[in-house]
Amino acid sequence: MPKLKVYRTPAGFHDAYVAAPSQKAALAAWGSDANLFARGMAEVVTDPDLTREPLAHPGEVIRVARTMADAPDSPAPKPAPRRARSDAAARKPPPKPKAKPSRAALDKAEAAIEAAEARYAEERAQLKREEEALAARRRALDKAQAAERTKLDRARIQARDAYDAALDDWRRD
Repeated sequence: MPKLKVYRTPAGFHDAYVAAPSQKAALAAWGSDANLFARGMAEVVTDPDLTREPLAHPGEVIRVARTMADAPDSPAPKPAPRRARSDAAARKPPPKPKAKPSRAALDKAEAAIEAAEARYAEERAQLKREEEALAARRRALDKAQAAERTKLDRARIQARDAYDAALDDWRRD
């Protein structure tokens, strides 16, 4: 059986202790998805008075109310130390805010897109007009062809009738 260690993390006004074989097992017992040890929010406890009860109940989370005496030992994050300012730095006025970036290039690009779209729309409209004109010419051509074909077919029928009649006369003679 692996050796148990006692781990502690703050949980509201309490400290949560657990006796586990590894940090991963302690995080699982606390139900944490985040690595509290890497964040400095959990630690190993070596004080025999604090480890007695968790070692008696391994794997079980033991909650103990935190007191002011416990505060220095708790793994709560400490604020970053402030740097002292020199008198020159204290007198320096704060930097001015940056000017709002210019939108001119974006407006120009959007205008170019709109102009191109309008140009292509006009070209499409012109092509549609030309297609309609060609369709009308085709219909007129088809109508003229049909009329001429009818006239030519009638002439051919008359010529065939005349030929057949002449051929019949020739055979009789």
